[in-house]
Amino acid sequence: MQKLIQGIHRFRTEDFRPLQGLFEQLAKGQNPETLFITCSDSRIDPNLLTRSQPGDLFILRNAGNIVPSHGAASGGEAATIEFAVAGLGVRDIIICGHSHCGAMKGLLQPETVAALPAVTSWLSHAETTRRIVRDNYGHLEGERLVTATVEENVLVQLENLRTLPAVASRLVRGDLHLHGWVYKIETGEVFAYDTSSGQFVPLAQYQYQPSEAAARRRTSGAI
Repeated sequence: MQKLIQGIHRFRTEDFRPLQGLFEQLAKGQNPETLFITCSDSRIDPNLLTRSQPGDLFILRNAGNIVPSHGAASGGEAATIEFAVAGLGVRDIIICGHSHCGAMKGLLQPETVAALPAVTSWLSHAETTRRIVRDNYGHLEGERLVTATVEENVLVQLENLRTLPAVASRLVRGDLHLHGWVYKIETGEVFAYDTSSGQFVPLAQYQYQPSEAAARRRTSGAI
């Protein structure tokens, strides 16, 4: 706690004051352009990763960057997404998975989370991911298998995202765009899902095609 308290003092003296005008403006309201959905993992900092300022990102975090499909659960995820899309009018939604994800490891090895009933229940919203991996990635093991699971889970959660009424409506209108990312903790690299190739490619090579916003094609390549 002492480290956090010291950090708050430094924030006030070193970070807040130079941006005081920005914070005074933000006190009047927020207008983020992007909803960033990622894992609760402590190793991920969306603002640091994107070099964004306060007010730029509307952030939703949970174990495994999971988005329950419409009707599957009544919880904070659906409410947060609905508010971002229909209330704040965000124009982009990013679902960002990450390497070495503990939630995905628990999905692959349910016995490791058997003593955590709430976690087990939550991971049921990624059952589609587990089955895709089981049926299509039997040739992989270790970290390669975890990586494939992380990637597939991002795609599955994008599909779940499309089932939410507020998202579906904006997609039909054509003014909302969805993106699938994977962050590699050990290298700092970010990979984005490219619908034309069915692969996750380095972000520098990413060519987003708005006309393919609803497309979903996956080949067997891995990061």
